[in-house]
Amino acid sequence: MPRPAAPLAVLAVVVGAVMFAVNGTVAKLAMQAGLTPTRLVELRCVGSAVLLVGAVLVTSPRTLRLRGREAVTMAVLGVIGVALVQWFYLVAISRLPVGLALLIEYTAPLMVALWARFVLREQVRARVWWALGACLLGLGLVAQVGDGIRLDGLGLLAAFAAAAALASYYLLGDRLLSRRDPLSTHAWSMTFAAIFWVVLQPLWTFPVGTLGEDVPLPGPLDGAAPPMWLLVVWIVVLGTAVPYLLFLVGIRALGAARAGLLGMVEPVAASATAWVVLGEAMTPVQLVGGGVVLGGIAMAETARRHRGGAPAALTPPSATLTS
Repeated sequence: MPRPAAPLAVLAVVVGAVMFAVNGTVAKLAMQAGLTPTRLVELRCVGSAVLLVGAVLVTSPRTLRLRGREAVTMAVLGVIGVALVQWFYLVAISRLPVGLALLIEYTAPLMVALWARFVLREQVRARVWWALGACLLGLGLVAQVGDGIRLDGLGLLAAFAAAAALASYYLLGDRLLSRRDPLSTHAWSMTFAAIFWVVLQPLWTFPVGTLGEDVPLPGPLDGAAPPMWLLVVWIVVLGTAVPYLLFLVGIRALGAARAGLLGMVEPVAASATAWVVLGEAMTPVQLVGGGVVLGGIAMAETARRHRGGAPAALTPPSATLTS
């Protein structure tokens, strides 16, 4: 890609990461107002699948063709790497501060590097051990919560489960992207995720009345009470489809590894948004711990020698959204 495109690509990735970050707070507000994590992730998957498949049909319909076992791999990617990532993440942020849940989920690149080293027997740079130590130390600092604050066990379990599911998304995506383009891959994975949730929770059983309920907003937005459906539209369009496309712009111009590292502004922006809107303040020690975790993640992102940047071409949860 030409050099002049780089600043615009950097801006696209940063804006996309901030949109994913804001989406975590919007999703938490929707759940606090009565929309369950399973119903919210169902709406997000169905809405995003419709938008993404529509985009592919307009731009390059031939890329939607699936071949042989590719459909099975794509289905696993959609169920584990999209549907369950999003659900675990929503459960985590319903019980934990948004920033902490996202920090834990972002340890997925470290899990990928460890899996590559011990299971796939790939060559991994020695910095993976520094990454492991930094992440453990940073999470230990983040866990030093203030008086009267307790970490929810189920929330922590959900956050680590989201990280493990996201790691599988990276690994499976790595295989698929050797033969497919990112946009059609994401469209298919979101479609299988939508099918998964619709089978478990048929749309005709959805409590439609909840979409018309007003959602009182806290913090600087106090006094505003938009309807639930408006928050859902935000989550699907501005929290999933648009930021994902912005990440694609960045990936194509900057490469997956650099875009992935720039995308780590998301946990920082998510913590800041939750701090301002939800009052989820972090102590100075926790802020330092978050910085150490981000440093460990940065090392883990560049630890693999074998096709090191490929997994990042499928952007994080938040990018699928996790966030």
